[in-house]
Amino acid sequence: MRRSASLFLTGVVLACTAALPAAARAAQPDVPAPVPRPVVLVHGRNAGPGVWGSLTERLTAAGTPADRIFAWSYDSSQSTNEVLAPRLAAYVDDVLRRTGADQVDLVAHSLGSLPTRWYVRYGGAPKVRNWISLAGPNHGTGLAWACALWDQGCRDMTPGSYMVSRLNEGDETPGDVRHTTFWSAGDGQILPTSSTALEGARNVRVADMGHNDLLGDAGVIEQVVGTLATP
Repeated sequence: MRRSASLFLTGVVLACTAALPAAARAAQPDVPAPVPRPVVLVHGRNAGPGVWGSLTERLTAAGTPADRIFAWSYDSSQSTNEVLAPRLAAYVDDVLRRTGADQVDLVAHSLGSLPTRWYVRYGGAPKVRNWISLAGPNHGTGLAWACALWDQGCRDMTPGSYMVSRLNEGDETPGDVRHTTFWSAGDGQILPTSSTALEGARNVRVADMGHNDLLGDAGVIEQVVGTLATP
């Protein structure tokens, strides 16, 4: 009888001991999942926020709240450094104020790569975690000469322009910003297509496709979302 009682008490003690870690874990408060950084999408020449439909859908499906995805609209014929970059800076500040975030991610297509790069290079770097360029004329494109006479945005995209030259002086990817570019050998509008890649960036060559096709290609979008998801 005493032996049975002793075994019973031992079992109770062991059971209680085994339950302690679970009880302790249950008592700990839930740690909220980190909120994704706001994403600012910047379209290219003669375009608008509507070009980002596919990427926006995929970002929300991946867990980025819709109220943390922003699409900046601008007049692409204006000076990218004198007019557009300061306006982008004010827009980013407003996004940070509205969301309470410390940094944003910038995703740009085509011409949008230039004002976003200027912003990052000349003062904006501390407020940006990722800068992503889709088919950007980062070293200029010869096709821009076709509209350079009447369009300042086109002049800024010409090889050797003041804008392009200043952006590529010295370190092409300054600061702690993670720079990523996506380019296609079949682009057709960025000539040469190697213009998009930057020294010091993660330069991703995608399947041969047209200039605007990068905006809706599922493979490109998955890589963009994956890049933004990296802490």
